[in-house]
Amino acid sequence: MSTPNNEPQDLENGVEAPRQQRSSIPSFLFITFVLFMLTNGRGDEVTMTRDQYLDGLQSLNYQLSNYSAWLNGTATNFSLPVEDPNMMPLVNAFMTFGGELDPKEGSYYSNMTGFWHGDLQPHNLTSLNASEAASSWRHLAEQFILPTNVTAIPELLGPWNWTRSNKLSLSVGDKLIPFERDGLDNKNIAVIHGKIDLSDPESSEALRLDFEGIHVLSTGTVYAFAESVGHFMDMRELPALVPERFRNESARAVEMELSTRISKLKEKIEAGTYDQDTSDDDDSPKTKCSFRFFAQLPPSNVPKELMDELEKEIDEPTGITTVKAPELALDGVLLSQNCGILYEIKNAIGIQSERLYRKIITYSGFATLVNLALLALFRRQAAESSSAVGLSRVSRYTFLIQSLIDAISFIGHITLGILAEGRPSLSVLAPAGLACLLFIYEAQMAVLIGQIQAPEDAPTPQPAPAPAPPAPSPPPPPATSGDPAPVGASASVPTQPMPPPPPPPPPTPTVPERPTFLQFLWNHFRTDPAARLWTLLSLTLMIVFRIVIALSLPLFFIGSLYSCMWLMQIYRSARRARSSGLSLEYLIGTTLGRLFFACYFLGCPKNILDVEPRRWIYAVALFMFVHVSVIFLQEHVDPAFFLPKRMSRAQTYDYHPPLPLPDPEAPEQTLGDCAICMDAILVDPSLRRRSKSSDGKERPVIGRAGGILGKVGGARKTYSLAPCHHLFHTACLERWLAIKNICPQCRRPLPPL
Repeated sequence: MSTPNNEPQDLENGVEAPRQQRSSIPSFLFITFVLFMLTNGRGDEVTMTRDQYLDGLQSLNYQLSNYSAWLNGTATNFSLPVEDPNMMPLVNAFMTFGGELDPKEGSYYSNMTGFWHGDLQPHNLTSLNASEAASSWRHLAEQFILPTNVTAIPELLGPWNWTRSNKLSLSVGDKLIPFERDGLDNKNIAVIHGKIDLSDPESSEALRLDFEGIHVLSTGTVYAFAESVGHFMDMRELPALVPERFRNESARAVEMELSTRISKLKEKIEAGTYDQDTSDDDDSPKTKCSFRFFAQLPPSNVPKELMDELEKEIDEPTGITTVKAPELALDGVLLSQNCGILYEIKNAIGIQSERLYRKIITYSGFATLVNLALLALFRRQAAESSSAVGLSRVSRYTFLIQSLIDAISFIGHITLGILAEGRPSLSVLAPAGLACLLFIYEAQMAVLIGQIQAPEDAPTPQPAPAPAPPAPSPPPPPATSGDPAPVGASASVPTQPMPPPPPPPPPTPTVPERPTFLQFLWNHFRTDPAARLWTLLSLTLMIVFRIVIALSLPLFFIGSLYSCMWLMQIYRSARRARSSGLSLEYLIGTTLGRLFFACYFLGCPKNILDVEPRRWIYAVALFMFVHVSVIFLQEHVDPAFFLPKRMSRAQTYDYHPPLPLPDPEAPEQTLGDCAICMDAILVDPSLRRRSKSSDGKERPVIGRAGGILGKVGGARKTYSLAPCHHLFHTACLERWLAIKNICPQCRRPLPPL
């Protein structure tokens, strides 16, 4: 019977098979995942953000009008606060403020925009230790904290452990405010702002502070306020921190900065472009401590003219030769009077934003080449292992782990592009896109391997019990000798026919209970391996995405993924007593490509993310190469060469057991018909042998070691008997197992041939 071309057929049984619909559960989960990442619960924030912008604009206008009136000496509600006179002497005990230099002999960096990191030394001013009590600044600390309410300090400090904070990170934006004074251009004051992150070595969280300050270019000094994220800072009070000789210039710079911010805010409101404020959603530790931040750049021996040329080349590269750039560093103090805390900042090293962006572009180029190489290696290996036999030899978890690594790489590169902005963000999209392709291909490979290997773990169906034989009818009672048989009756008395039993009543049709959506979902998740795998992948990606965005990804998780990548393949090869089939080119190339990212971020001290090096990453790299060596030896020596002899031999099925030969008088010497091609399985006369049975008669047997078969042990046997007792040609079964690893007759799983 002919069938349309678009109707699938079951070629093994000769009947049409129903069309198998593609499962929609994985697609549903991934669409949900994408929508979850895109929406993220921000439906009503546009209206709220506009209202916040309007309120902020009104507040800035009010501040500027009062501040301008104060500068001009007219009536105003603003007055400049007076700082504690003990503050500056205490700060001088921990750092030295710079002075003005001769422009021909030395200079300071004038642009601090960039990223910094350094060490912290905490001091609890309310409870000095023995060495601090003997220091020269003890009496200054005692005088400084006299106004402090000690009983309120625990509430102000919050949950953060201040004594364990030993690292500091700075994100700085430095903006020069030029203005005219006495007919001359004044370019000595810059407004500085950014974020300060205090890190705890025993915690993945960080305490974040916002700061606003004044940068005096001629002395290389920073004076700033610092508050917890979301707390208000009145930048009009900044001139109170600055020395008297720079106070008027600082006040004018603050006024101009307020005017500039009002203009930008008006443009955003008119254009309808609002920056989403995430300060309310930030679940990082908070504090009510108010800080004063002081920093000092070290002087360099580069003349001012050459320093200006160097900084211009850094901001706008033209390729000209400049002086060697001096190290960008600073020392500082972070001081809180209401909490009695002082942090000493030691040798914080910085890198300018433009240099960092060029570094990101260079990294993106290398990362793109590495991901291209990984993609090419994967595609070549996938082509080599595309058959059912090849897929049954590799471990699905090896590719699943690699897909998770690429998912983390994709999310990390996207996050880096968002943080970098501008041109570097575009360059980071290339390795991010390739990592996404690798994740998709490797996840599909893991799903395909799982479908091929699923029958291995499926329980063998038990044969249905045979129906019980019907009970025999009772025999008729025998005739007694005392009772004469009636005339004409036969010797056996016929029995009366038993009336047939009444037919059983028809079963009452029962309507199957319709499962709920949750029951259907659970049953689908339990029975469909692909849905189960995609569900787990989706949940893992959601968790990983949230962890990476929070910048608190446990590095132990990364190390575990790298350590287990090849370990799962070693386990499968040893368990199944079969080599992996992975090429040496794929093993070495993939290992080197994966280690490029791990060793760069966890081994290089000057990586673009400023991650502190971890020495254990080199042990992980050595561990991976040991695994590659084991897989290579499994391929060329024995899959279980490293196991004891009692454990090294896996229980493998023998497809060629001894079989009795047919009757030699039979016209056809065959073992039966092949269950695949339906042709007869002929017996090779050279493999026949006669053996005696227990009754002394000869019985033809095939397959025993002896005779010709014993001498030619490696002779190819033409028959194969499956565990389900279906008989095949060996060649037919080999071709079938290259497509599927189930019996073509009963659909039971078959071991490797």
